[in-house]
Amino acid sequence: MGGEAKIKYLDGDFDVILPGNHVICAVTGKTIHLEDLRYWSVDRQEAYVDAEASAQAELAQRQK
Repeated sequence: MGGEAKIKYLDGDFDVILPGNHVICAVTGKTIHLEDLRYWSVDRQEAYVDAEASAQAELAQRQK
């Protein structure tokens, strides 16, 4: 299935709620194929393309 998936992010895993083959990084806007998805926030329910994007999101959240 193509298109953007809807995901429920869990601790150490995720559930696909709506089938698709990718999600979008909340920081960079880049496409992340589900087989490459390694970084996300359970609290914010958002995905990140890499560890740097994840750290940027965490720092932004702390500044609020």
